[in-house]
Amino acid sequence: MVLLHCCRSATSFHSLKTFSRTFSKTLTFRLTPYYSRPLLPLVVRPLSVSAVQTAGAATTSATDDSKVVKPQWKAAIDFKWIRDNKEAVADNIENRKSSANLELVLELYDKLLNVQKEVERLRAERNVVANKMKGKLEPSERQKLIEEGKNLKEALVTLEEDLLKLTDELQQEAQSVPNITHPDVPVGGEDSSTVRKMVGKPAEFSFAVKDHVQLGKELDLFDFDAAAEVSGSKFYYLKNEAVTLEMALVNWAVSEAMKRGFTPLTTPEIVRSSVVEKCGFQPRGTNTQVYSIENSDQCLIGTAEIPVGGIHMDSILSESSLPLKYVAFSHCFRTEAGAAGAATRGLYRVHQFSKVEMFILCRPDESDSYHEELIEIEEDLFSSLGFHFKTLDMASQDLGAPAYRKFDVEAWMPGLGRYGEISSASNCTDYQSRRLGIRYRPEPSASSPKKGKNAAPTQFVHTLNATACAVPRMIVCLLENFQQEDGSVIIPEPLRPYMGGLQIIKPKHIQN
Repeated sequence: MVLLHCCRSATSFHSLKTFSRTFSKTLTFRLTPYYSRPLLPLVVRPLSVSAVQTAGAATTSATDDSKVVKPQWKAAIDFKWIRDNKEAVADNIENRKSSANLELVLELYDKLLNVQKEVERLRAERNVVANKMKGKLEPSERQKLIEEGKNLKEALVTLEEDLLKLTDELQQEAQSVPNITHPDVPVGGEDSSTVRKMVGKPAEFSFAVKDHVQLGKELDLFDFDAAAEVSGSKFYYLKNEAVTLEMALVNWAVSEAMKRGFTPLTTPEIVRSSVVEKCGFQPRGTNTQVYSIENSDQCLIGTAEIPVGGIHMDSILSESSLPLKYVAFSHCFRTEAGAAGAATRGLYRVHQFSKVEMFILCRPDESDSYHEELIEIEEDLFSSLGFHFKTLDMASQDLGAPAYRKFDVEAWMPGLGRYGEISSASNCTDYQSRRLGIRYRPEPSASSPKKGKNAAPTQFVHTLNATACAVPRMIVCLLENFQQEDGSVIIPEPLRPYMGGLQIIKPKHIQN
């Protein structure tokens, strides 16, 4: 049985008039990956993408980190469910090593309820006074009622301000509560992750292997030095066959996903900070992975998951339209804060790269099966290229706040002498959709009328994402696994049609 995110009911305050109500229940296809974009002034606002827990907290000013700004959006969080399931929520927070403060969330919720009750009481009293003044009264009695009404109005203004403040504080704290975790997820740190599948065997070489950096230099495929001078560390130029290899990888991945029923997209690469937050990433803060644009509410995307997630924001979809399956190409930008050392050299960890991302919106009862479909697609793609890899069921502490469950694919990189992550697939259940406001309306049935107040209520969709191709790391795998003794690199067969039939990348001195 799928465990839904702890936020099962929507809580919405659209105006002061609605404060007395109870909480209501409740992304043109383009294959060529190069196009110009004007660069805007950026500022990195120093939580890791994978470790971020505050997926919708109040943001801070781009020029004054000490100035707290009220949340500009509200997630449909079921605070009552959190309170009623306190022990399970607390255990989940502990298992994930989340920084969420459950006690404060519950304390603020109780305060909000108490203030709300007092607001309702005073409004009722004010109505009584207003009704009394409709009749014939002695001047002294009318004056007394006027004073009483004035006092009630002043008290209500104060309480309504308190209610607004409590609502924002509660949202800020509750949005840091991570998604509920799949019962089969291993509890613990990354080392506790379990192997779901092992594919192939490490390539065997009768010569001393080279890493992709050395291969790229000898084959004249990269220029890290010039990029460092132009842009800084962890940037790169691709040259010669590496350029067509990137295009081939992108076109191949998109084509393979389309064969499986995915709709192709290219996406905006600058999005609003609020959309980044709603997808479960923190655009500003210490060690952020997100590049923020100075003096604006915009960010560069770290993954196409963000703009694809936003394409149906604040929408009610028909059940018949589900599932919606997208495959999106984009450039991605990440600060890679804290990343250093030999393990991240070359193309393995960079600030800008091309990526093909799959994204699904579906009914809640289907998300587990689509999660399996996504990881099987990834495994099929990487197997077809002849990679040796393992699929991991990632442990609780390695899950980002939105993920209910996450599978990672780690491929063997002989030049680096280790496995390296090349892909992941996450089921985020309704964590993102509750923040993005994406619902669906169930189809009418014999037991559910078409219209009226008794019609089946709308429900939040489940969202899933998976990487079909992160280009730099795929290039690392290809160069290192298919290198030959003479320094050449064989191109796997599935990619050859996308490279004009090229079968091998040869050193320049032996090309003829």
